[in-house]
Amino acid sequence: MKDMRFQATNRPERQIKLPVNRDGKPARVSEIFGENTFDFRLAEEIPENIRIELVDIAQNNKILPKELADIVARSAMNWALSKGATHFCHWFQPLTGSTAEKHDGFISFKNDQVIENLSAGQLMQGEPDASSFPHGGSRSTFEARGYTSWDLTSPMFIMEGVNGKTLCIPTAFVSYTGDALDMKTPLLRSELKLSESAVSFLKACGLENVNKVSSSCGPEQEYFLVDQAFYYARPDLLMTGRTLVGAGSPKNQQLDDHYFGDISDRVLSLMQEIDLELYRLGVPAKTRHNEVAPGQYELSPIFQATNRAADSNQILMAVVSKVARKHKFVALFHEKPFLGINGSGKHLNWSMATDTGLNLLDPGESPATNNLFLAVLGCVLEGVNRHGGMMRASIASSGNDHRLGANEAPPSIISAFIGDRLKEIFDKVIAGESTLGNDEVNSQIGAGARQLATLSKDNTDRNRTSPFAFTGNRFELRACGSDAAIGLPLAVINSAVADVLDDSTTFLLKEKESGTSNEEALKKLAKKWFTSAEKVVFNGDGYSDEWVVEAEKRGLPNYKTTPAAIPLFIDPKANSFLISTGVFSESELKTRYNVMTERYITKREIEFHTLIDMVYHYIIPGVIKYKKEITDTVQSQMAIGVDSHFEMDLLKKIDAHQLNVLKGVELLQTAINKLPEDHQTRAEEIANQLLGYVDNIVDNCNNLERLVSDDHWQLPTQTDMLFMR
Repeated sequence: MKDMRFQATNRPERQIKLPVNRDGKPARVSEIFGENTFDFRLAEEIPENIRIELVDIAQNNKILPKELADIVARSAMNWALSKGATHFCHWFQPLTGSTAEKHDGFISFKNDQVIENLSAGQLMQGEPDASSFPHGGSRSTFEARGYTSWDLTSPMFIMEGVNGKTLCIPTAFVSYTGDALDMKTPLLRSELKLSESAVSFLKACGLENVNKVSSSCGPEQEYFLVDQAFYYARPDLLMTGRTLVGAGSPKNQQLDDHYFGDISDRVLSLMQEIDLELYRLGVPAKTRHNEVAPGQYELSPIFQATNRAADSNQILMAVVSKVARKHKFVALFHEKPFLGINGSGKHLNWSMATDTGLNLLDPGESPATNNLFLAVLGCVLEGVNRHGGMMRASIASSGNDHRLGANEAPPSIISAFIGDRLKEIFDKVIAGESTLGNDEVNSQIGAGARQLATLSKDNTDRNRTSPFAFTGNRFELRACGSDAAIGLPLAVINSAVADVLDDSTTFLLKEKESGTSNEEALKKLAKKWFTSAEKVVFNGDGYSDEWVVEAEKRGLPNYKTTPAAIPLFIDPKANSFLISTGVFSESELKTRYNVMTERYITKREIEFHTLIDMVYHYIIPGVIKYKKEITDTVQSQMAIGVDSHFEMDLLKKIDAHQLNVLKGVELLQTAINKLPEDHQTRAEEIANQLLGYVDNIVDNCNNLERLVSDDHWQLPTQTDMLFMR
């Protein structure tokens, strides 16, 4: 352990060669941004008229003619070859939650002569093995065919290895029968549906010039860094991504001194290299800082279209992991890698905007009289009211179960925060009272020192305890786990809002047919949805026990575990909007239910078996050696008449905890052996019974760690992993 600590605390900061411009001066971000991406909308080789046609095809979901695909393929290949790429791959997001790729060389033959080639067919379509990826029983093992299909809306990019480069082509992934087996396809469908529904709604509002509405997202990414010496000495980190045992450090986050604190040189050098790589890949990394827990950090990008944001987030996680290894760190994206301190989330900042530049969630300077904004706000809140359960299911995972409701993250009850100013307007709209005067608020903050600038006050404060909080001109889904692929929750949010927008369009048209003015119709619509969604609006402390009681009174569901939440994917009452909007088919939802259930069971069982192995191979052997050392000491002291009651007490305490650990492991193993075959029942028993056995084992292991000498404890401690770097 001493050698590991020496390594971790004496590693030099990694220095890299920073890019320079043509003048030999340090390159600006604007000069290198996107240099490793290929976007047909910007490619110089593609004629302007072809680019315009391609953009129209991408935006309006038209069929891509082969001759146009040939032009793009040739241009993309030439660009990639000029960058030194030798291979290409279809880069896709299967239901594993991560990404997949199969590399093919550009090498080809023409008249027995070796050439480089990327055909239209190779660009547009690939064929990975659909049976070897999670498919939830939708495919038989002998039905292997699946297809990847080029996504025109997301740029291709080059990923660099130590000895070569590969052109990555973002693609969707579907089965032979056309079922989506990935995260991207439903998200793309939801974008189309949201745009269609929002455009119809806005035209009913009199905005005839709007032809497209896009959702956008800025996903904040939290992660931990652990020195690789400690990481590889922890079988639980290696196997599960989190520590299964750990007594906790005497000092962790109690002093709030890590949050936004000084970034150590070694970590800062890593962050700087991450930003550089992300800029080159066209990912607009904006903010970096220390997070609340020691060893925890955050990286936030600028908003992008939701599909692009989902791709960028996967690229971001891959880059963070890759660069961390170069700096002798390992990045942990698990939602709860360490007991007793904050876990990690991925806050999805979501909004909608028109092709004319109007942010539909911008309240403007006078939200009380901005009837369009109030109506759209009502639509989103009603979407949460109708489909909050499915929003919860979309972020369900074994890792996130450790985090939700743990006094560090929003609870598993989905509610919405709108701030005091909007809540006052909200209440008056429901009561049918005038909202005039609600905008007469102090929009500036004086700090009390004339040397400081006057601060502009936002429309709402921030509520970090809310799972879905309005934060000025967007909503922030704070309940998403740090390890999650964000395509699924974004598709659910888009679909939920589209569902309400469809009903809103019908309402507005009916009102206007009866002679109601546009503004009055919007007021009526806002009142309709505000009244319906009142029960999901909560501005208080979402971490409190009182809110759990209050939420139950309001009739809000509380799916505390993943096995409780994911059956909503196959519940007709809960999933009908996903089917009616065309975002998912019934079979695709069943696939996701099966895959998520299987993954929950598998991950938990890996954790169980890893814990059992650690007990027998690491913890108990060290305890036995320490007990022998104490016993020898007692015997030698007794031989010369020295009192040994302290050593005997220590020995008895250790022995008691050791016995509890071994009994607990025996109970856990017996319970594992008795688990039923039915997946839903198996998952529920794991969540409701077996995790209780694990907690008992872990508590006793942690007590042993506190009692056993450092020389005999064979696992790096939390203090080692979080503070030594």
